[in-house]
Amino acid sequence: MSATTNTGRPVTVACAFCGVLNRVDLERLSAGPKCGACGRPIRLDRPVKLTEADFDRVIGAAGVPVLLDCYADWCGPCRAMAPALDEFARARTGQVLVLKLDTDASPVISHRLNIRGIPTLIAFRQGKELRRHVGMADLPVLESLIQ
Repeated sequence: MSATTNTGRPVTVACAFCGVLNRVDLERLSAGPKCGACGRPIRLDRPVKLTEADFDRVIGAAGVPVLLDCYADWCGPCRAMAPALDEFARARTGQVLVLKLDTDASPVISHRLNIRGIPTLIAFRQGKELRRHVGMADLPVLESLIQ
């Protein structure tokens, strides 16, 4: 019998410092997860950047609901909505994985997700899209997406 069990709320995220993918159990966030490659902290109390290369693995491996913000650096509404998204990520740390995808840097995924306007927020559960919202969103809208 294996000593490890597949329980908890696992997520796979890229280290903000070195880009290496790490598996983190959200039930053990209080232990202060660190990157297996560079040893720096993995912070999940803020939106985590996502790349095309990591998209399928990160979205598909999430053991919690995922809220994906599809944005662009030049987008005024995206920048204006960022504080609400940051607050949502802090408030739902360990319960929801909040991700950001730069649509300009990720044209293949943007096309695959049929992104036609930004900001676009998409909620996923077990790798499948649940619902989406196009345009600016406040905290109640963000909450409604993952319910």
